Amino acid sequence: MNPAKALFVAALLLLLQGDLAAQPAQSGETTVISVDSTNLRFSPSSVTVTEGDTVRFFWSGQALPHNAVEENGVFDTGEPERAVDFSFTFERGMNGTYAFVCEPHESVGMVGEIVVEPATEQAPEPEAPPVSEDTPFLPMSWTAMTLAFAFALRRLQGNG
Repeated sequence: MNPAKALFVAALLLLLQGDLAAQPAQSGETTVISVDSTNLRFSPSSVTVTEGDTVRFFWSGQALPHNAVEENGVFDTGEPERAVDFSFTFERGMNGTYAFVCEPHESVGMVGEIVVEPATEQAPEPEAPPVSEDTPFLPMSWTAMTLAFAFALRRLQGNG
């Protein structure tokens, strides 16, 4: 192997090194609540989610303006609007029941409820040896051994 090839192999191996650690998975689902303007109701009017999930209040082109306000002020989509796109994520520790209303139409029964269940604890994974976050794909020792092998091979072939 000539020196140029050996340097190319070494450079290639160095490029392959890096952080290939698994990224944490995104958790949480999104549930959409819209408006049934025919009946002046939220649709659906009751949902069950899990801690970490997001509830998205979404409507557009409504004849009447609406909003969604939680009775204790946990979330509020703002002033009544004909188009709303508002999301709220229920973090860990927020399990419970959340009642909300459309302020202009509460008197005609435009109310809703979100039940937030506790996040389930995942079973602990088997204990693994500690690994640095920047663990290279190919350890530096492999690179050194490859270079040593390339130079030894070059000498055995009588090129140096």
